[in-house]
Amino acid sequence: MTDLAAAVESVAQLSTVWRAMVLDRDEDADVRDLPGVAVRWADCRFAFWNAVTLTEAGTGAALLEKRLHEAAGIMRAKKQPGFLWLFEDLLADDARAALAEAAERAGLVHAFPGTGMAGDLLPVPEPHHADLTFERVTTDEQLTAYADLNSRAYGFPLGDGRDGLVGSTLWKRDVYAYLALRDGVPVACAATVEAQGRLFVVLVATDPDHQRRGYGEAVTRKALYEGGRATGLTRATLHATVAGAPVYPRIGFEPNSPMHFYGLKS
Repeated sequence: MTDLAAAVESVAQLSTVWRAMVLDRDEDADVRDLPGVAVRWADCRFAFWNAVTLTEAGTGAALLEKRLHEAAGIMRAKKQPGFLWLFEDLLADDARAALAEAAERAGLVHAFPGTGMAGDLLPVPEPHHADLTFERVTTDEQLTAYADLNSRAYGFPLGDGRDGLVGSTLWKRDVYAYLALRDGVPVACAATVEAQGRLFVVLVATDPDHQRRGYGEAVTRKALYEGGRATGLTRATLHATVAGAPVYPRIGFEPNSPMHFYGLKS
């Protein structure tokens, strides 16, 4: 798959999964596919559910400038903060060179980088880890633990993570979400969900006090194993942060499009 094709796949996966996630959070969420811009905005306190992304392949510098201003305008109209997700491989060479200055002019600030990844890696073997047991998330108590792990891992207030997940029917029914427990205490989590013939990995997190022990990798393998077994799918995709990027190639994912997350200037 070419870099451009992988980026197009990655944007499509984000748009599909985030549509379900934000509508699950709020049936009146802002879910629109505008020319060159996809809006998936729950306007909740969990910032990951407030997303805008650029969708056009081969975007040149002039069009990039326009789209960044449009995206920033959408973000400014919201009550809660969120991110513009930008996939670098969708940009033409002149747009890549102009990106930093164009984002500055649009009133956007770079928050953190990421990487799209995908692989024809399923099925995976059922995972085992000497320290861990695994539980599928089926109750609000377990979903609260899942939300709290993400909040601690990504530096959100606990209430923000809970605002994005607790009470969800989708997560307890259709998402293959798993907790990794050490001595009965949740220490890591990962989930997969079916999207357009692929299994998408979402919201992987490890408690900061239990990192670098293979817990995140083990629970990701568990979510992939169970999701793959239930759906029969063979291809999986994800969007990795810097912290998670070294883990996923060990499972079989291949990095593709570099990503940039932008917030509004304060």
